[in-house]
Amino acid sequence: MNAKKAMLLFAVLTTGLCAHAQLTQGQRMEQRARELIDQMTVDEKIGQLMNDAPGIPRLGLKPYNWWGEALHGVGRTGRATVFPEPIGLGATFDTDLLHAIGDAISTEARAKFNIAQQMQNYGQYAGLTFWAPNVNIFRDPRWGRGMETYGEDPFLTGTLGVAYVRGMQGDDPFYLKAAACGKHFAVHSGPESTRHSANVAPSRRDLYATYLPAFKMLVQQGKVEIIMGAYNALYGESCSGSKLLLTDILRRDWGFRGHIVSDCGAVDDIYQGHGIAKTAAEAAAIAIKSGLNLECGSTLRALRQALDQGLLTEADLDRALLPLMMTRLKLGIAFNDPDCPYNTFGEEVIGQQSHIDLARRAAQESMVLLKNDGVLPLSKQIRNLFVAGPGATDIYYLMGNYYGVSDHYSTFLQGIVSKVSAGTSINYKQGFMPMTHNLNAVDWSIDECRSADVTVLVMGNNGNTEGEEGDAIASDNTGDRSSLTLSDPQMTYLRKIGRNHTNKLVVVLTGGSPIDLHEISELADAVIMAWYPGQEGGLALGDLLFGDANFSGRLPITFPVDAALLPPFDEYSMQGRTYRYTDANTLYPFGYGLSYGTVEYSDLTLIGKPDKKQGISASVVLKNTGNKDLTETAQVYLSVPTAGGEIPLRQLIDFQRVSLKAGESRTVTFTIPAERLATIQADGTAKLLKGTYTLTIGGAAPCPRSAQLGVSSACAQFRM
Repeated sequence: MNAKKAMLLFAVLTTGLCAHAQLTQGQRMEQRARELIDQMTVDEKIGQLMNDAPGIPRLGLKPYNWWGEALHGVGRTGRATVFPEPIGLGATFDTDLLHAIGDAISTEARAKFNIAQQMQNYGQYAGLTFWAPNVNIFRDPRWGRGMETYGEDPFLTGTLGVAYVRGMQGDDPFYLKAAACGKHFAVHSGPESTRHSANVAPSRRDLYATYLPAFKMLVQQGKVEIIMGAYNALYGESCSGSKLLLTDILRRDWGFRGHIVSDCGAVDDIYQGHGIAKTAAEAAAIAIKSGLNLECGSTLRALRQALDQGLLTEADLDRALLPLMMTRLKLGIAFNDPDCPYNTFGEEVIGQQSHIDLARRAAQESMVLLKNDGVLPLSKQIRNLFVAGPGATDIYYLMGNYYGVSDHYSTFLQGIVSKVSAGTSINYKQGFMPMTHNLNAVDWSIDECRSADVTVLVMGNNGNTEGEEGDAIASDNTGDRSSLTLSDPQMTYLRKIGRNHTNKLVVVLTGGSPIDLHEISELADAVIMAWYPGQEGGLALGDLLFGDANFSGRLPITFPVDAALLPPFDEYSMQGRTYRYTDANTLYPFGYGLSYGTVEYSDLTLIGKPDKKQGISASVVLKNTGNKDLTETAQVYLSVPTAGGEIPLRQLIDFQRVSLKAGESRTVTFTIPAERLATIQADGTAKLLKGTYTLTIGGAAPCPRSAQLGVSSACAQFRM
């Protein structure tokens, strides 16, 4: 080579190196991902599109199973901190708490992953891609999986979901601490029995105003890495093979850059459940060409046949693979990446004390006091206390679903016993069988309940009676609930002690969905909704019952008077559902909850003039009229002109948790951006309507039932 050619080659190489150096880290990783894909054979590419992806040793890729669970703690893979079920986390209205929980979960996840890799454990649930949170809307209280959600409100769901995702994924500018997933996209909310075949067709306004907002928030505000498609079909397209959802809305309209995974077996449903395709090859092609990147299942093995039949091209496989390779590179797990900042987490962080403390705080904040006729808080010097109910000693009533397992549980009985004086007479009996009547006609616990100064009766549901199809083995409705009334043995026992007791009765309810409380509220002196509060639930209940902590939980879903008055379960119109679309059939409203004390709202003042671009600001005075410190969740609701029909009667647009000392007054300010004042139209656009708006700030959703319960609020009107 002569000197001139050598100099020219050097110039070309150095120019390329300089150009490479100028690329961002993301661009360099994308280039690396494309290089990886280019080196794969067709069969290797197909293998990487399924959740149990095999290793490719010649390229340095280890095996990887994409299926992981972390709904309220690292799930289904051994020891981890167990936080409250998400419906209980929804009751906290606490974004800081959700962020901290997400961060704690991903810390434990990284440690478990690092250890599993050393053990060459590449199995299911051992990875760093977690299919949580569930941001579906809990539109009907009969849905067994509603416990996995943050409740019935899109704004609350999206706000808490974003906080959780940010905590999970970390704050590194490129690397992900773990990858979170918004599921199930979209409209999925029961019934469980028809989810593999149902074609749902809500109005377009309901789609954009109720079913999609939380997902949009996760994508655009939370930068969530994964979206999971649902089982059901929407407008005739399988949600795991829907061009409308996966390509047009997610990627084109919202700018989603991560990867999309099917729900498990949902690609099968494209041809076996929905009948959209005739063969597995056709179903696989539909899914990939619609925008799916990853299948939980094995139907995509038929992609080889689909290619041979000309149903798609190898370029379609490459397009589907790119986001998957990017996720692995952002997690730092495609290869041994020394630059990943999360490589050093070890076993010492799993179940560490700060996580135990966080789980206890979360359980405290999640429990909702629905009734208190002065019996609470209990005195630690109480002379005679009796505890009854199987849930008082069974940790399954703490766990919910999609749970991990901990080496540190506190039952409700343990939490209560930990608080009372050594001189207190405290006893426990199960009292009743949860699903079948007692065979023995003699039950001494009845008299023990009646003779105690106070009885704490633990009633409710567990994961056997409500949940996902296949999990809730005692459900008579494939995981859903055909009735909101508790089982007859429970109610019979309550009636025996409640209608004859001369002392005080506190009912603690477990469950992940509304319960028929009409009779329970009449018979009990105090009623607490404890949900599934996680491993520290017992100690948290003890803190609350005896006044070492104050109740601050608020209902994230309406408790109806009568389930028979609900719209049909399989009807997806929002009319007549949730606090946003009906005033009827409400026993306890959305946002409701008591504390040891009351808060008065007054002097709601609009700050400046409402602006179409800037929105509005408002202040309100909160006064703690009691003699105990408390935390109040101040909730901001908006009613727009012409509200009614498909336009919500009112909707939550902001909230703050406000700590108030006994007797303290505080002015709280809310700044509401203009987009929260707009009304969603049928095409998905938002429009500021002309006319009079009503802004209400108070302790629950503004409705006739809230007024009957004595909920304080303040309101003001303005025109746009």
